[in-house]
Amino acid sequence: MSLPVQRFPSLSHWGAFTAVVQDGRLLACEPFHRDPAPSGILASMPGTMQSDLRIARPAVREGWLNQREASDRSARGQERFVEVDWDVALDLVAGELARVRSQHGHAAVFGGSYGWSSAGRLHHARTLTHRFLNSGGGCVNQAGNYSWGAAQFLLPHVIGTYAPVTGRVTDWNNVLHHTELFIAFGGLPLRNAQITSGGAGVHSTQGWVERACRSAIEFVVISPTQADVPEGMRARWIPIRPNTDTALMLGMAHTLLAQGRHDTAFLHSHCEGFEGFARYLRGEDDGQAKDAAWAAAICGVDAPTITELALRAASRRTLLNCTWSLQRAHHGEQPYWASIALASMLGQIGLPGGGFAFGHGSINGAATPRPDVPAPEMSAGRNPIGQSIPVARFADMLLAPGQPYDFNGRTSTYPDIELIYWAGGNPFHHHQDLNRLMKGWQKPQTIVVHDSWWTPAARRADIVLPATTTLERNDIGGSSRDRFVLAMKQALAPHAQSRNDFDIYRELAARAGHEAAFTEGRDEAAWIRSIYDDMAVKWRAAGFGLPSFDVFWAEGFAELPEPARDMVLFEAFRQDPVAAPLGTPSGRIELYSQKIASFGYDDCPPHPAWLPPAEWLGAPEAARWPLHLVSSQPPDKLHSQLDAGERSVQGKIKARQRVCMHPDEASRRGIGLHDLVRVFNARGSCLAGAELDARVMPGVLVMSTGAWFDPQDETLERHGNPNVLTLDVGTSRLAQGTSAMTTLVEVERWQGEAPAVQAFAPPTWVPAPP
Repeated sequence: MSLPVQRFPSLSHWGAFTAVVQDGRLLACEPFHRDPAPSGILASMPGTMQSDLRIARPAVREGWLNQREASDRSARGQERFVEVDWDVALDLVAGELARVRSQHGHAAVFGGSYGWSSAGRLHHARTLTHRFLNSGGGCVNQAGNYSWGAAQFLLPHVIGTYAPVTGRVTDWNNVLHHTELFIAFGGLPLRNAQITSGGAGVHSTQGWVERACRSAIEFVVISPTQADVPEGMRARWIPIRPNTDTALMLGMAHTLLAQGRHDTAFLHSHCEGFEGFARYLRGEDDGQAKDAAWAAAICGVDAPTITELALRAASRRTLLNCTWSLQRAHHGEQPYWASIALASMLGQIGLPGGGFAFGHGSINGAATPRPDVPAPEMSAGRNPIGQSIPVARFADMLLAPGQPYDFNGRTSTYPDIELIYWAGGNPFHHHQDLNRLMKGWQKPQTIVVHDSWWTPAARRADIVLPATTTLERNDIGGSSRDRFVLAMKQALAPHAQSRNDFDIYRELAARAGHEAAFTEGRDEAAWIRSIYDDMAVKWRAAGFGLPSFDVFWAEGFAELPEPARDMVLFEAFRQDPVAAPLGTPSGRIELYSQKIASFGYDDCPPHPAWLPPAEWLGAPEAARWPLHLVSSQPPDKLHSQLDAGERSVQGKIKARQRVCMHPDEASRRGIGLHDLVRVFNARGSCLAGAELDARVMPGVLVMSTGAWFDPQDETLERHGNPNVLTLDVGTSRLAQGTSAMTTLVEVERWQGEAPAVQAFAPPTWVPAPP
């Protein structure tokens, strides 16, 4: 006889839900009753929770277990694993940490993790990994992120903060009431609106966009693909060569300057260094005016359109929005800086519905009205060695230990890493040029990974510790861009021998003698209560009440009220730049930065500028590689999470990731609908399924990321992972962000029988020795 059906509130980065459980199995994930637009990604969860890919017991790579430091590191990902009991596994990990720290120092340990592991704030793998390593002496950490890393290190120099790129911008309510022209550089792709870091009770972006579609706002979407225009939006689509938005913005800025349509009063009172920028626009130093005709030759948008768009923006209340994807490209700092400069010349920054914004269409919650109070959070503690590298320079660090590199005004040296400790995230998803990363992955003596499934990272580890999933533990979640805080109640027993990351680290800390520093004397229940109570103190100080923890836990959620007034970015600065200065050296918007000038970077000048990317459709290399690859975020999963799930698998073509191209490009290559194709360049190649789409401009391919890395060898990836193709260089010496969007390729129809996809086949085993 079956047990009664039970329901447990929970949370994921793709939304809040109720776990429906019977007889210890997850039957369904019902969307949170307050969510008007729940994500379909929820449908993939039941199947993956009971998947054969779940890691059942601690496992050690056979070669490492037999030979330790002398093992063949190139065999990672190919060798069999040996299952061991927990005491053996923990002793091995603790012993390796102690050995490496003793012989090589704390800077030989890299604390690898990424922030999308869990929406829960206690069982958040990145936080716990660094908390554990920090309490034990420290580690090399990561600075910035792959999502908006270039903006994070540029914007403080220009506007004094990077907060706008996190979604704290002029909110949708204000846009609806005041914006007349909304120019969306990079589009407004609603597929991204399924996701909120930290989870969300409400998917609000789709509703705001639907209201905007019914409004009188004029939308202009500038993107290489019309698929970035939301369905139902009567938007004007302007196709543009990828990575050339800066040139378009400069051409618009020159038009305003040449026709005297720039706001000289605002530029004088609120900006610093406009004349230096204006000299560049006029071409006074390089002999090239950055006029509309010049811009048209670069970006492929004709000069009359550029001129008309600039003048139209000057005659209306205009908001310039850039998606995060624009700055994930070589010289990705420039489109963000150029958009701020263009908005400054329009003179509408700080006015309702005007100015600039980042992130509308990049993530759910960006520009959602919400009181400015903290979400639940747990501290990772202080890193005693204070050492980090730019996150996107991970492979450089492994391949070039001891080599100097520049970053945001400082010159540092890459550490010599002997042990990688990774929990949360998949480097074989989010890093670029994966064949290059594979070479760097062979450098450390030992790699330890916590994971719940046999992901590409787990398969390439030396020691694998099985971690519970969100539904197998208690937690608390919430986002700074959502009004809900959610209880996350344990719905399932831990799979096989998996354990909570917190408990794994507690036991390791006990072996190393720093358990008290890691736990602060709290267990899971005490930490969840503490996180809630700390947040409640801050909310009450801001005038917002919260129920007691026991009431919250019983009800399953707590809710902030809607804010009393709209958020307008830099409203106080607009009203009085002296009383409310920005955090820049001048206290104003820096259109020419003396600080950046002092760095002397030729790849990031002290004002917005057009710098040709390493690869683009106007480069000589385009004769050999004539297609620009846009590697977009997937609509059917979060990054590579749930790639083995129902929704992701159903969206593939012949078990491979889709690649979208214009029918004319396909016809020229003899490619038909749903043909298997090889996408390739000098860095590698991958198989994909061809999708013909007239909304993609000629000369461009669009391929979502997230297919689990499945290399046959260095020459062919079988599953459709575009990061075997992407360029692994920093955006510039200033920000050292990812340049994933700067990639030229060719595509051809695959001939003959294709190798089978093996991404979802569990590893092979060898019996454990006595």
